[in-house]
Amino acid sequence: MLSALAERAPDLHIPILTGVSAGAINTVYLAAHAGPFGRAVEGLRTEWSRLKPSRVYAVRPFRLGRAVLQWGVNMLLRRGSPQPSFRGLMDMSPLRGFLAACIDVNGIQRNLEAKRLQSVALSATCYDSGQTVTFMQGKRDVPIWERPMRVAVRTTITIEHLLASASIPLIFPAFRIGNSFYGDGSVRQTAPLAPAIHLGASRIIGIAMRTQNAPSEPAPTHLRYPVAAEVFGILLHSIFLDSLDADAERLQRINTMLRALPENSPAAQGMRPIDLLLLRPSRDLGSLAGEMRSSLPMLVQLGVSSIGGERAGSSDFLSYLMFQPKYTGLLMELGYEDGRARLGEIEDFLGKN
Repeated sequence: MLSALAERAPDLHIPILTGVSAGAINTVYLAAHAGPFGRAVEGLRTEWSRLKPSRVYAVRPFRLGRAVLQWGVNMLLRRGSPQPSFRGLMDMSPLRGFLAACIDVNGIQRNLEAKRLQSVALSATCYDSGQTVTFMQGKRDVPIWERPMRVAVRTTITIEHLLASASIPLIFPAFRIGNSFYGDGSVRQTAPLAPAIHLGASRIIGIAMRTQNAPSEPAPTHLRYPVAAEVFGILLHSIFLDSLDADAERLQRINTMLRALPENSPAAQGMRPIDLLLLRPSRDLGSLAGEMRSSLPMLVQLGVSSIGGERAGSSDFLSYLMFQPKYTGLLMELGYEDGRARLGEIEDFLGKN
């Protein structure tokens, strides 16, 4: 979608960039890039096309087996401590190296000093407090905030912050930042539009991952109990997809109330209308992943099969592990076509005063 936008507006200036999970990768790449918007998006697309499972994660079966064995021994011997720590099913060291090679995070500060950027923010979940922590880098006069279960922290963003924001619970390990451990920012983020609003945005273009309409599936011919992969897929979707739609609905309701106020009537707590354009895919991304199940690494295929990954309803879970160029390329082409289909609407939105 960014490619379609950059094709029409290669010199577009976006002063506030925020993201979470995979969106945090896009956010930091764009915020750190030295060139204009069009070149930054072209570079981002090139890096995504280079991505493959071996550049994202490594499966460490012996480490996982050792942890499971130690748990079992502790239970049999009734040991209360020390308990083995679970550091995720997969090792993210390859992704750390990949991101460090393609993103110069020092470019964020250079863009801030050159006034090409006002602020950049990405969110992660603190496993100690349960809060959503938004790490923000920007000018000194950019405000930070604190709300129930979500807080902003002014900092210099590093690859570690990026990895924490994109670390899916249980699948990937937590990352230490300061004195706490963090994981994927979508876990407790109930208001994903809030960081951009707090940072002063008056118009927001949001990119969602859920299609407008749920895919139509034939009714099952017999009753069957859901397998673990199907349940995991629903849980992950509830974490990563539902909150943006809910927050967008809240924002639209607030906008309607604010615009209904009599002219010159002050809004409570300095509230203001925020224009929102939400872009989303025209096809279900999970169903696309199901068609490429056999391209997963063999160890991952075995693990997924053990929890029922062959069923059609398990495709949503597979989509969170699918980093094959064939799949990411298909997603990029889908996003590009969907973006082009809405270019008129996007241009009208950007042209608002």
